[in-house]
Amino acid sequence: MVGMFDRYFQIARCYRNEGTKADRQPEFTQVDIELSFTTVKDIQNLIEKLIKYSWPPEKGDIKIPFTCLKYDDAIHYYGTDKPDLRYEMKWFENCCTSNSDPDFISSCLVIPHGSKLLKNREIRDIQKSTESVAFIPISVKDDFTWSSSISKHINVETQQNISQKLICAPGDLILLAIGKSMPTRTFLGKTRVRCAEYLQSIGVDIIRSNILSFVWITDFPLFLQNEDGILESAHHPFTAPHAEDIDLIYSNPSKARSLHYDLVLNGQEIGGGSIRIHDANLQKFILEDVLKEDPTDLQHLLDALHSGCPPHGGIALGIDRMLAIMCGCQSITEVIAFPKSLDGKDLMSGAPCSLSSQDKVLYHIEPILPKQ
Repeated sequence: MVGMFDRYFQIARCYRNEGTKADRQPEFTQVDIELSFTTVKDIQNLIEKLIKYSWPPEKGDIKIPFTCLKYDDAIHYYGTDKPDLRYEMKWFENCCTSNSDPDFISSCLVIPHGSKLLKNREIRDIQKSTESVAFIPISVKDDFTWSSSISKHINVETQQNISQKLICAPGDLILLAIGKSMPTRTFLGKTRVRCAEYLQSIGVDIIRSNILSFVWITDFPLFLQNEDGILESAHHPFTAPHAEDIDLIYSNPSKARSLHYDLVLNGQEIGGGSIRIHDANLQKFILEDVLKEDPTDLQHLLDALHSGCPPHGGIALGIDRMLAIMCGCQSITEVIAFPKSLDGKDLMSGAPCSLSSQDKVLYHIEPILPKQ
C-alpha cells in the first residue's frame, strides 16, 4: 500500500507454529487480499460476492449478505466468537440467581428431551470439564418441577415459574452454570457444541447439515488482558481502532473496539482481517505506551507510515478449511497433499530433519565453527 499499489491478492503458502488439529495444520494455503481506501463493508461485500461466485452450486446455495454479529453478542448468546448457527439451543442468562458482583452470572442452556437423550456418563464428562464454574444439571418433570440436587433448596412454585420462563417441556434438560461471566459463557458455549454433536451422533437430527451458516463477527476488543493483567493485542498490534474509540486509546485502551472482522462458517473460522493503522503517531503510541514494546525493530514500518501511507485493510481466507467444510471432511488433512503429522513432520519427505555434512557441502552452507 505504501508502494502505491491500490490493491492486490496472492495465493499464499503459510506456516504457523501451531499444533495439528482436525481443522488446523501448521502448513496451509490462503487467499490474501489487501486494498487501499477501503472500509469494513467494502471488504465484506467483496468476499461475499467472491465466495458466492466460486462456490459449487451442488454444494449448497450461498445467500448474501451474510449474517453479522458483534463480538459481545456472540459471546453473550453463544459463548464463542465462532458460533455455529445451524442449530438452536435456548440460552438464558441471569435466570435464577442474584449476586452483588456485576460480573457474576447464572446462565442456563436447555437441551430438548435431554433428560432421556443425554446419558449420565455424558453429563459426568461435562461436569469434569468445569473449572471455575459451578455446574448443575436439572431434569424437568411432567409437572415442570425439577429432579436435581438443587431442587430441595428452591420451592415448587419457583421451579415451575423458572421452567416456564425457560420455555421448557417435560423431559428437557436444563444445564445451569454459575460463575464469572467469561468462563461461564465459554463453558456453556463449548457445552452447547458438545451436546449438539453428541445428539447428532446418536441419530437426533439437530444440526441442519444441509445449511451453510456464514456469519461475520465484528467489533472485537482491540486489547485483552493476559493472566498478569497486562494488555495485549487481541489480534495484532497493527489493527485500527474504531474511529469513535480513538480517544479511548489514550485514556482507557481496554475499552477500545477494533476494526477487526472474522468470517465464520458452520462454527469454524474461515477468514479474518482488519482495517490497519495508517497513522504513524498512533501506531507508535500503541506499541510503546499501550503494549510496552520496543518499536525499534518496526522503525521501517513507522517510517513508511510517516511517508503518507493511505488508509487500507485486508483479509485472508483459509482455502484448505473452506474445502474441508465444502467436501464434508472430518479432517482438514483430507484436502491437503502431504499433510503434516502431529509433530509437524512431512512423512513423505521426512522434513524437517538435520542436514548431513554432504548436504551442507552441496548447498554451500558453511559449518558454524566454535569460537576460539
